[in-house]
Amino acid sequence: MPIIDIEVVCESEAEFAKASAGSLADSLGRVFDSPPGRTWVRLRYLGSNAYAENRSAVGGAELPVFVTVLHAHPPSGEPLAAQALVITQAVAACLGRSPERVHVQYAPPGAGRQAFGGSFAQ
Repeated sequence: MPIIDIEVVCESEAEFAKASAGSLADSLGRVFDSPPGRTWVRLRYLGSNAYAENRSAVGGAELPVFVTVLHAHPPSGEPLAAQALVITQAVAACLGRSPERVHVQYAPPGAGRQAFGGSFAQ
């Protein structure tokens, strides 16, 4: 199932336009070992003027990427930590960002909460 929301902080829309949702979906599909069409990526732009860190000026390569992962049944413990690391590396490689600037968050389990075509994920 996984649905992945990726928000990229960029200095311009032209910079963001270089990002490929298809490349990210393919790369993350390999991370999750998903069959074709079963990993969904939504890619969003956040202008650097709408992002800040307290007492710090960031720009260029220091700008972050925020990733939210929705699984029907997310892993826990060490498998979760290992998956977060691989997601971080895959997103960083696809977007040309440092892994230290890619931040992964897991949404609550989607089973019984996320419907596809009117049917809830089990």
